[in-house]
Amino acid sequence: MNAAAKKKASDFLIYKGHPLMRKDKFIYYGSMSDRFIIMMQVLESQKIKDMDVATRVSVQLQHTHPDIKARDRVVRKTEKDGLYNAMDVAVVWLERALATK
Repeated sequence: MNAAAKKKASDFLIYKGHPLMRKDKFIYYGSMSDRFIIMMQVLESQKIKDMDVATRVSVQLQHTHPDIKARDRVVRKTEKDGLYNAMDVAVVWLERALATK
C-alpha cells in the first residue's frame, strides 16, 4: 500500500476493523474493495436536547460487485430501533458475509 492509500484509509473512522462513513442520513460500514458492505439509513430520528438521535434505522447487506444491478445488490435487510441495535446487526452480518467464500 502506498503512502497516499494509507493516508486515505486513515481518514475514516474504524469500527471493529472496518471503515465507518456517514453521508447525511446514510451510514456505510465496510470497504468497497471487499465483496460486501453494509448500508444503513436513518429513517426516523428524535431531537434530544440539541442532538438528533436515530430511532429507526434500515440495515442492508449489499454486494459491492459493479456488474450487479443496484436493485439486485441487497442480500439481506432489516429495520432496527436505534443506531446501537442497527450496528449490532451490521457487524454480525458483515463478518459472516466476508467469512464465506
